[in-house]
Amino acid sequence: MENNSQIEKDFEKVIGYEPIKLVLERILDIIRNREKYDKLGTKFPSGVLLSGEPGTGKTLFANSFIEASKLPVYLVRKDKPDGDFVKFIKQSFEDAKSNAPSIVFLDDMDKFANEDDNHCDAEEYVTIQSCIDDAKDYDVFVLATANNINKLPYSLRRSGRFDKHIVVNPPTGKDATKIVEYYMKQKNFVSDVDCEEIAKMLDGGSCAVLETVINEAAVLAGYEGKEKVERDDLLRSAMCIIFDAPELAEKKPIDIVRKTAYHEAGHVVVAEILEPNSISLVSVLGHNGPTQGVTAYYQENERYFSDIKYMKNRVRSLLAGKASTEIVYGEVDIGANSDIHRAIDIAERFVDNYCGFGFDKFEYQVNSSNDLLLRKETHIFAELEKYYQETKKILIDNREFLDKVAGELVEKETLTCKDIKSIRESCKIA
Repeated sequence: MENNSQIEKDFEKVIGYEPIKLVLERILDIIRNREKYDKLGTKFPSGVLLSGEPGTGKTLFANSFIEASKLPVYLVRKDKPDGDFVKFIKQSFEDAKSNAPSIVFLDDMDKFANEDDNHCDAEEYVTIQSCIDDAKDYDVFVLATANNINKLPYSLRRSGRFDKHIVVNPPTGKDATKIVEYYMKQKNFVSDVDCEEIAKMLDGGSCAVLETVINEAAVLAGYEGKEKVERDDLLRSAMCIIFDAPELAEKKPIDIVRKTAYHEAGHVVVAEILEPNSISLVSVLGHNGPTQGVTAYYQENERYFSDIKYMKNRVRSLLAGKASTEIVYGEVDIGANSDIHRAIDIAERFVDNYCGFGFDKFEYQVNSSNDLLLRKETHIFAELEKYYQETKKILIDNREFLDKVAGELVEKETLTCKDIKSIRESCKIA
């Protein structure tokens, strides 16, 4: 039975991520209770590599682990010229061996050399490999963090040098809600702000992004002389920080806003009918650049990555912006270019990755015949046309839902999953 109270104590600074805490706690138990594990013939663990995008809490995990272990630690960060740095790596391992049991902490290891996945043999990495091997019999535990493991040689990442490779992904679901709650408690928010709604709105953002959005919302509220941070402040902050919406941009003409609203509403309606609660946020405030608005999908739905049904639904929802514009305005949507390319990319995966359209269209070698390529291309665009017609029918059959979402977007500019659900439940869905 796992000691949950000990896990909470050792990783009290880390919110959520219970499975990762459990893995690290088991290693800490080996460090603390050597006699128990020696009787079982368990070797001293060699190391753990924590990887993931910046801001997900890798270093916080590492520091919590180090503090809980109570072992001497030797920190290695790239803050010296190459030659001096290699000497520093060697000296750190020598010091760790002299004071074992101990920890060598290689923080941001992928920044130790300017390499890529085709050139992973930098002197720094070769040195680390050699030092890890030399320290095997000295009870030296190696803890490392990296943003991009493709910069590291496989020979360094393999089991035996790092017993475990733990990927720290951005928080989703309950973890994201807990983190939002934690940061919101540090601000003076109005009581009706829903933490779960905000977590879904920020879905896919790192811990650092969640903290930044919530803090920026407080800045916006303070500048406007408010005594409490409101939901609207969070929406504005999220649009600026996550979706690059230019806060100080001039107001768009109302006819452009309406067209943008119907385009984005098309995405929302088709996605929500095919997969209810799949949209986390929609706005007519677009990115910097040609995109006019934004529709964000809720990323917790892992079925999209494992079931072709949900990938086909994504194609339909991507085509829905163009379809909505055609239905409402009877004209070509000049803002659908990116959506169309993304839809084609997914449809191509049906052919190239999954052989979803039959072997006679599957491109199994680089230099395929022109006949095969023509069959493949013809079938892809026939499928897309079929999905497009199905999408138009969904929108026509659910025009009330489409009009209401578009109308709310014109009025409020940004809608969350909670707003969308309320609109959907007020409509008769075909």
